[in-house]
This record gives sequence, structure tokens and C-alpha cells, in this order.
Amino acid sequence: MKRRQFITLLGGAAAAPSLSWPRRARAQQPERIRRISLLTGGGGGPDDPDAQANTAAFQQALQQLGWTDGRNVRIEYRWGLGNADNVRKYAAELAALPPDVILATGTAAMAPLLQATRTVPIVFVNVADPVGAGFVDSLARPGGNATGFMQFEYGLTGKWLELLKEIAPSLTRAAVLRDPTITSGIGQFAIIQSVATSVGVEVSPVSVRDAGEIERAITAFARSPNSGLVVTSSALSALHR
Repeated sequence: MKRRQFITLLGGAAAAPSLSWPRRARAQQPERIRRISLLTGGGGGPDDPDAQANTAAFQQALQQLGWTDGRNVRIEYRWGLGNADNVRKYAAELAALPPDVILATGTAAMAPLLQATRTVPIVFVNVADPVGAGFVDSLARPGGNATGFMQFEYGLTGKWLELLKEIAPSLTRAAVLRDPTITSGIGQFAIIQSVATSVGVEVSPVSVRDAGEIERAITAFARSPNSGLVVTSSALSALHR
């Protein structure tokens, strides 16, 4: 099913009562409260200003479409905070409710959700490489129960190193912060490596598992001159920004 058809069908099913019901029966039926589950793989939690702004924008957009949290829709939030165990636990919790639809933010949330359910519709945002990660069959025909929005065109990753070289022409070394536990972290570094020779820069990977590891690695790397830094996209990069 195409993305537009999927969203139209979902919205229509949620908004319209069955036309075959008698008019009086429809009037007597209480409105069922719909349920939306939202799972964020990384970034800040509910007290983070960016997360609060995103949540407010999401709720405002729903209200414009006639859905108000606590009246005709209930939204369940879970915040993974870059912890893989938490993300897996919350994915299972949310899928078991079960919701009418799940909104997934970040690559780290997608694999656990697809392991938890292959029937509940999932809409994702901020996913770097949904095809390479196996979340969807293709961009044109996602297939399965997931669809959504890529964070950026994947090949753009190589441009980051080229831009860094333009900013600092004397650059000869670059540390690349990446999450090696996700496919997009591995893939983004591979693309950067593929352009490194052409721009005359030696690249070294730095894991972003915890703040202490990042600080030690960057401190050691910065002791040599003509060095730069590229931060690839991941939940942990956002968490440790």
C-alpha cells in the first residue's frame, strides 16, 4: 500500500462510523477512544526542551485534525534515552496495549517495534536508512506495517567530510562519531570512508556509547594538529549532544 493511501485509510477508519449502521444505533454508540503509542529511541526525555517542543507540536497538529489527548484519543509516551534495553522493553509494552498506530522516532526504536508487532501500523521519523536497515522493502513501496520519513538522503553523509575540508583546507585528520551498533552508524561511516582519500583526509571512528568514552577519545584525538570532527546521526549522538 502506498504511503498516502495508508494514511488516508487510517484517518478514514478512525473518523468515520460504519455507514451500514442504523442512524439511531450510531447516535447511541459512545465514541471509542483511540490510542496512539509514541516511542523515542534516543534524545532527551520528557523534561528535555526539544522533546517538549516536539510533543507540543505533535499534539497541536492532532488537535487541528480533531483529535484531543484525553478526550477522543489517548497518547502513551515512552522515552528510550539511548538505552537499548529500555527501548526493547517499551516497544513490547506499547505493542501489547494494543494501539491503533505507533509513532516511532529514531532508528533505534524501529527494530524493536518491528520485532514486537507486524500488524500495528507504524509511522517513523528521523530514520537514516530505512531500506538498508530492513524496516521497509523500498522507498516507493514500503510494504509491511511501517512507513514514514527518512532523515536525509543517505549518500549525503559523504558531503559532511567534503564540507569540513572546505571549512578547514589544512585538515588532514577527522574523527567520526558514530553508533556502531546500528546499521546506519556503520553505513554512514562507510560512506565517509569512501570519500576520505579523494579529499586527502584520514578518518577514525569514535563510538558514542557514553559521554566519558566520547570525551576521552576526542581529547586524545585533538592532541594532533589539523584535526576535525564529523558527528553522524544516531539516537546516542542526540543524547550526548
